[in-house]
Amino acid sequence: MQDRTSSERAMRVWLRLIRLEARMQAAVGERLRLIGVSIPQCDVLTTLSEQEGVNQQELAKRLYVTKGNISGLLDRLEAAGFVQRRSLASDRRQYSIHLTDAGRAMAEKAIVVQRKWLASTLGRLDDAELDALETQLLRLRDVTRTQDGGQDARAAG
Repeated sequence: MQDRTSSERAMRVWLRLIRLEARMQAAVGERLRLIGVSIPQCDVLTTLSEQEGVNQQELAKRLYVTKGNISGLLDRLEAAGFVQRRSLASDRRQYSIHLTDAGRAMAEKAIVVQRKWLASTLGRLDDAELDALETQLLRLRDVTRTQDGGQDARAAG
C-alpha cells in the first residue's frame, strides 16, 4: 500500500504526464491545421501510407477508434480528395481504403511537420535521456496493462 506521500507524488506525476500529452497534441495539431489536416485525419493518412487496402474495421482497430469515428473521418478525407473507398469483390458491403495522389502527398507533408516538431522537442534529448524515457514509459505501460488485467485495447503500443 502506498503512503500518502507516494500517492501524492504519483498524482503529481500523472497530472504532469496528461498535461504534457495535451500540450504535445495541441502543438502538433496546430502545425497540422496549417497544412489543412487534423491529428485524426493525419493518423489515417499516415497509417494508410504504411499499408493501403485495409478495410474500415481494420483501420479503426489500428487507430484505436470506433468504426463510427473512422467512418466520419473517411467521409471527410474522401470529400477532400485524399482517400478512396473501393468495394471488395468478395463482399460488396465492405470497402478497402486507398490513398489518392493528393492523400499520399498530404501524408508526406504531415510526416515532415511531425518530424520537424519532434526534432525541436524530443530531438533535443540525448540518446541516454531518450532511452531512459522510453524505458520508463514502457514500464508504465506494462504496469497499466497489469492493473487493467491485461485487457488493454492498445496492447500493440
